[in-house]
Amino acid sequence: MSKKIKCLVWDLDNTIWDGVLLEDRDVVLREGITDILKEFDRRGILLSIASKNDRDDAMGKLQEFGIDEYFIYPQIGWGSKAESIKEIATSLNISTDTFAFIDDQPSELEEVNFVLPEVLTLDAAEYRDLLRMERFMPKFITEDSRMRRKMYQADLERKNAESTFKGSSEEFLATLAMELTVAPVAKGDLERVEELTIRTNQLNSTGLTYSYEELERFISSKDHIFLIAELKDKFGPYGKIGLVLLEDRKDELRIKLLLMSCRVMTRGIGSALLVHVVKIAGEKGKKLVADFIDTGRNRVMYITYKLMGFEETDTDDSSGGNGAIGLEYRGSGEKQYPSYLKFIVK
Repeated sequence: MSKKIKCLVWDLDNTIWDGVLLEDRDVVLREGITDILKEFDRRGILLSIASKNDRDDAMGKLQEFGIDEYFIYPQIGWGSKAESIKEIATSLNISTDTFAFIDDQPSELEEVNFVLPEVLTLDAAEYRDLLRMERFMPKFITEDSRMRRKMYQADLERKNAESTFKGSSEEFLATLAMELTVAPVAKGDLERVEELTIRTNQLNSTGLTYSYEELERFISSKDHIFLIAELKDKFGPYGKIGLVLLEDRKDELRIKLLLMSCRVMTRGIGSALLVHVVKIAGEKGKKLVADFIDTGRNRVMYITYKLMGFEETDTDDSSGGNGAIGLEYRGSGEKQYPSYLKFIVK
C-alpha cells in the first residue's frame, strides 16, 4: 500500500499562479489555491517549492500574496527539480517515498519520475482534486498535525542558531533549555499515538504499526506500561514526539516498542527514554529486554540500544515470527539522564 504523503512540493509558474513571473510580474494566484494550501497545512502535510525562478522575485511575490509562510525550505533557482526535492527531503529528514511533486511541465515531471520514481508526480491541471486524493487524507488530524509546519519552522531557527554556535554539540544542547515530559498514554493521546506509529520509520525499534483499538487495549492492560514523551525548548514545542511500550512479564520487563519523531534525532531523546526504562526495571527488580526488528531504515535504534548497554540475547517468539531479536540490558552502574535536559515524570 502506498504511503501517505508527508510533503507536497509545488512548482510556481502556471501551478501556484497563472502566468510566468519572469515574463509578467502581474501574475495572479490560481483560483482556490490559498484555501488548498491552508487545508494541507491543517492536515499536517508539509508544503515546499521547487521552481526555476529568481529567488528574490518569487519569494517577494509569495509574500505579496500572503502565502509565503506555508512553504518550508523552498528551493528556487535554476537547478534540477529532482535535486531540489532531494535537498528538501534532507532538510526535513523524511523519506522521498512520502513526497509528491506538482508541476505544469511534462518534462519536469518526467525528470523527477526518472530520478526519484518513488515520488508521486502530479500534473498542475489536477490541483483542484488534490485534497480528495487518498494519499493526502490522514486518518486523524491531531493538534500535532495542525502545528507541524510551525514546529518545523521553529526547528529551522534551532538549526540556524546551531550553525553559528561556537562550541560542542552538547554545549549547544545545554543552551536550548529542553524539557522532556513522560506520562502514561491517555485516551486523548491515542490519535497522536497511532499517527506516530504510522509516520515514524527511522527512529522506530520494530517498524510495527498498531490499530487504534490495539493501542486502546494497551492503556487498560495490567500487563503493559505505555508511555508518551513530549518535548519543548526555548524555541517552542516539539509536540508529542516519543513512545515507549513495555510488556510487564513475570521475570522481565520487555520493550515492545521504542520510537521518536525524526525531528528529535540529534537530541538524545532515545537515550533519555532508555535511562527512564532502566530505572523502571530496576525498581521492579526485573531484567530488561528489548525487541528489535531490522527494517533496513532503523539502524540508529540498534546503535542506541548498544550504546546503552544492551546485548543480543534471544529471538522473541511472542512477536509473531516477524524476525524480532531480543536485546538484554547488561549495563552497570546507575544511569543518569542527559545533563542538558530536564526530565519530568508525570
